[in-house]
Amino acid sequence: MKIKSANTTCCKKCLQLSLPVEIMIRFAQLVNPNYNFYGRTGFKEGMPIPSDFAAERIVKDLVEDGCYVDFAETLIQVGARGYKGSNYKLMGLDGVIAGLIDEGYTYDNVRGQFFENQKERISPNWGRLQEGDDRKMTLLRLDIAGNSDLVRNNPQPAIKKAYNDIRNIVSQAIISRIGRLWSWEGDGALAAFLFGPMEKMALYAGMDILHEIFFYNRLHNPLDRPINLRLGALIGQVQYFDSELERIKNETAKEAMVLESLAKNNTFCVSNNLYMTMDYDILKLFSAEKTARGHKYRLYAIGHEK
Repeated sequence: MKIKSANTTCCKKCLQLSLPVEIMIRFAQLVNPNYNFYGRTGFKEGMPIPSDFAAERIVKDLVEDGCYVDFAETLIQVGARGYKGSNYKLMGLDGVIAGLIDEGYTYDNVRGQFFENQKERISPNWGRLQEGDDRKMTLLRLDIAGNSDLVRNNPQPAIKKAYNDIRNIVSQAIISRIGRLWSWEGDGALAAFLFGPMEKMALYAGMDILHEIFFYNRLHNPLDRPINLRLGALIGQVQYFDSELERIKNETAKEAMVLESLAKNNTFCVSNNLYMTMDYDILKLFSAEKTARGHKYRLYAIGHEK
């Protein structure tokens, strides 16, 4: 994570003016439980530590460890709600927010989280994750059914247009819900959702894609036959890698591919752990529970697949 020093100045001042050193360290450990201030600085516990030195070093370390954005969110939450029954008056939080906005983030007051400003950049790690980070995510896998027949029976310009249109439909459904398109293989895609209500974001993205393809086939499809999609999604632990190849090798990504393979044409197959998070009004749009290949799942289709 790269954060310009000028944009962390307010955070350093906030810590220095608002908190004793031991509380600064405690809050740093909320976002990085392995953070060892004393091991990194050589100070012994109980020794007097200048607050300006501690604030400078903690912010520097958290930036290097990729935890600075999480730390800023934690400070904002502590300032608003307190921590373990104690209230803390944190001075300069507006400046902390302004510094991250200058770095290309936006702050969502409802969720209390920073997100990439998607008008400026859209990166596969949301500008947050570091190599090897392990997080619970919702993954969505998509496949274009009968891809070989489509390519064989249609002229290349029509195929190119149709597949570009599909990618645009898929990208819009995912990115508008704070998801990231991690892989596009020509006839298939893998998307990840991490922030906000990630389960619902993935669910609505999949349903949206099916709806858009339904109308695309009837109004804009240049091919000689309808484009059929299969989708699958589930919640699981995912290790982030900068390499696209490593991301799609993740075990949860492989499970998403299994669910996608269980879907019929133009249906969305969701795992047990995902549909259990649904509101009833959405749940009733899905089929009864099915079981195959060790998975319990339900299907969604515009035609109300049962």
